[in-house]
Amino acid sequence: MIPERLNADPAMPAVIHGARLPWIPSPQAGVDRRPLYRVGGEQARATTLVRYAPGSHFSAHSHAGGEEFLVLEGVFEDEHGRYPAGSYVRNPPGSRHAPGSGEGCMIFVRLRQFHRQDQQRCVVPLNAQGNQLLFASEHERVWLEDLPPGAGIRLANSRGLELLLLQGELTGNDAVLGPLSWMRVPAGTALEIQAGTQGARLWIKDAAPDLGF
Repeated sequence: MIPERLNADPAMPAVIHGARLPWIPSPQAGVDRRPLYRVGGEQARATTLVRYAPGSHFSAHSHAGGEEFLVLEGVFEDEHGRYPAGSYVRNPPGSRHAPGSGEGCMIFVRLRQFHRQDQQRCVVPLNAQGNQLLFASEHERVWLEDLPPGAGIRLANSRGLELLLLQGELTGNDAVLGPLSWMRVPAGTALEIQAGTQGARLWIKDAAPDLGF
């Protein structure tokens, strides 16, 4: 069963090692989930790792509070296009699609967490290496950070930070993170992290939590 409340307080720090979690079946055959953050039932405000088996799909549905996802493996598909691993996609509030995957895929997805004024759809292919801005508005900033071995960064964090480690290892903020580890750092707490001997590649969001959906 998926818990209806998981890391539900945005004012509290949270760390989950996604690669260690069991896959939990969804109501749709062939689609499994690893929840990281969740408030609600099947129509939840949520951050999740989702795995689609080859040939699996969801029926058409809308996203009242928006949806953003990062394709980690395979190819994610809907009627708007095909999104291979290394794609970052934002579907604004009110958007609708029927997602699936012919060959199978894994995505990192955030649901119902858009600011109400965010109505921009975007599809961004990730660069193979180097830092990359993925999206920016007055409400949030999303980017990739590539850290060489042993390098570190410090972010002052006035709004709140969230990160997913894609490759390598990170230490900092009283945690050691491996690939698919997710961290939330509440506003007012600085993020201080250092890459391990293989470096680190991470997805970062700087935004105040929007709880209006």
